[in-house]
Amino acid sequence: MTHLLPETDGLPCFSEIHPEHMEPAIDTLLADNRARIEEILAAGEPWHWDNLVAPLEVLNERLSRTWAPVSHMNSVVNSEALRAAYNACLPKLCAYSTELGQNTGLYEAFRALRESDAFAALDAARRQTVEHALRDFRLAGVALPQAEKARFGEIAQRLTALSAQFEENLLDATNAWHRTVTEEAALAGIPASAQQVMRQSAEDEGEQGWRLSLDSPTFFAVMSYADERELRRELYEAWTTRASEVGPFAGRWDNGPVMEEILALRHEQAQLLGFASYAELSLEPKMARSVDEAMGFLDDLAQRSVPQARAEFEELQRFAAETGAVEDLQAWDTAYYGEKLRREHFDLSPEDLRPYFAVPRVLTGLFEIVSRLYDIRIEAREGVDTWHPEVGFYEIRAADGTLRGQFYTDLYACANKRGGAWMDVCRARLRTADAVQAPVAFLTCNFTPPVGNHPALLTHDEVITLFHEFGHGLHHMLTRVDVPSVAGISGVPWDAVELPSQLMENWCWEREALDLFAAHFETGEPLPEALHERMKAARNFQSATKMVGYLESALFDLRLHAEYDPAGGGRIFELLEAVRDAVAVVRPPELNRFPNGFAHIFAGDYAAGYYSYKWAEVLSADAYSRFEEEGIFNGETGRAFLENILEKGGTEDITELFVAFRGRSPSVEPMLRHSGLAR
Repeated sequence: MTHLLPETDGLPCFSEIHPEHMEPAIDTLLADNRARIEEILAAGEPWHWDNLVAPLEVLNERLSRTWAPVSHMNSVVNSEALRAAYNACLPKLCAYSTELGQNTGLYEAFRALRESDAFAALDAARRQTVEHALRDFRLAGVALPQAEKARFGEIAQRLTALSAQFEENLLDATNAWHRTVTEEAALAGIPASAQQVMRQSAEDEGEQGWRLSLDSPTFFAVMSYADERELRRELYEAWTTRASEVGPFAGRWDNGPVMEEILALRHEQAQLLGFASYAELSLEPKMARSVDEAMGFLDDLAQRSVPQARAEFEELQRFAAETGAVEDLQAWDTAYYGEKLRREHFDLSPEDLRPYFAVPRVLTGLFEIVSRLYDIRIEAREGVDTWHPEVGFYEIRAADGTLRGQFYTDLYACANKRGGAWMDVCRARLRTADAVQAPVAFLTCNFTPPVGNHPALLTHDEVITLFHEFGHGLHHMLTRVDVPSVAGISGVPWDAVELPSQLMENWCWEREALDLFAAHFETGEPLPEALHERMKAARNFQSATKMVGYLESALFDLRLHAEYDPAGGGRIFELLEAVRDAVAVVRPPELNRFPNGFAHIFAGDYAAGYYSYKWAEVLSADAYSRFEEEGIFNGETGRAFLENILEKGGTEDITELFVAFRGRSPSVEPMLRHSGLAR
């Protein structure tokens, strides 16, 4: 079967994929898919899996695996030419998706299959695929009158373009800002590791001194450690005003109008489908049964955490006044004095731990942990074509040598790369008459790159991030489901998809696990027990403050999409202030434009779903409590999680799968205990 973009051994040849190849490849595939769908429908009834769903799964997977490297390269090696090609393809893909979702002939064929005797004979994965397809037809507007169908399609097209524009504005605004410091004294307090990266960045640009930018490692190093308060304020303003009408690039890449239009179109789309709000539409395929249930969950967490967070902030204010003579603690001061207070309480700084977390050893330890849990082995594979010299490639094999999955690692921050950390699908598992296609994942982070002859060194928080994203990757790669629509993370309710990723974070704290990778990068000395004890003691330092920071974002997202009124517009900052009135401990300055950079909900999949992180954490903490009870490397427990969660994908109800693993319904108590909020 032709895949059009260059491939070797089923993997993309990134060095041979050029922007001018992308649009023709997508055009050809879309035309082929449309012709094949017409052939499928022309064949007519009786409908069964092999003459309806199976060929559609193959067509969709072929399109997905062709688009995946294009989309990925747009995120990690963005350029004007690549962006233009990417944006040229987006409306075509959106039109195809809408057309598929509103295809009455396909819908009726799926309905006929659902109502036939053949349906009952299908296995769970195939039945769920049909059920999900019927739901998705409905949510794509298949039952709407023709004029409303057309309008729904127009909205979908525009929303796709606006989401891309939001992300591009944010990337351009982030990349545009930099400052070169020529006096070392101005960097007092900033760790040497961060200063080395800044110096290397300046040298790369042909400059003298230290180049500061808004990549995540640099920004957080300055905010947490720079003694120079004015420098912290300057970076804070640049960061929090990105893509807005204020700040260093006021109005140049303003996401304000983009957000307003997105909210209006989402609301209109929801109403076309008969929902009162976009929040109701968003929750339709999720675990939470209503907006009220999701809101109640967040409100309960707020009641548990806000009083403690206020007490934590009062302590921080007293500490800043006593040690730094800062009476008016501002948003650009909290991380700095928080780190000093952590040091005061626990004699610990994240920088104390960094020498013990060299990337090569952390990866080796991570692979050993999952090997013990799931009886798999992970090996590097050389000679694979990638998009950057630092990218690695690995294979996961079962104990008998069977290939289970493959993945790329792209761990370091660099120019023209989207911020944050994520796992994305390169290729899904698919069984055909000829073979089983192994799943492939992209694992992307933005850590501080190696400098000189030293390996890259991670903070403990960055180790947690790596484990988190690898948990997503395991969910994708260890699936045993042969149907892409419900394999791996596909078909899993969005408020449960963080379960495997958050579960993996727990091994970052355990002595038995840390002994597999936490060793000084120069001496090989294991992480000292005294340092480990201080690390554990500080685990929930300012935990309530962190919780209310998350709740501010989650409540804002949910209310933004639940309370939208066309007559009043988005009321973005009005709603944000109302949420802050209820839960905020640190009130940011008026210039703060947090929503303009909230890509999770305006350019990602978390609109009216940001609550999912804590919702899924209830599941993950409770799941881990079984490991705590039975042993963190207990083979039977690992096998039970593998077989009931990781391998099942979206084939069954997630609550039933959780109960099958845990032996009971989820409890919130382990999450509260892990978060330092247990009463």
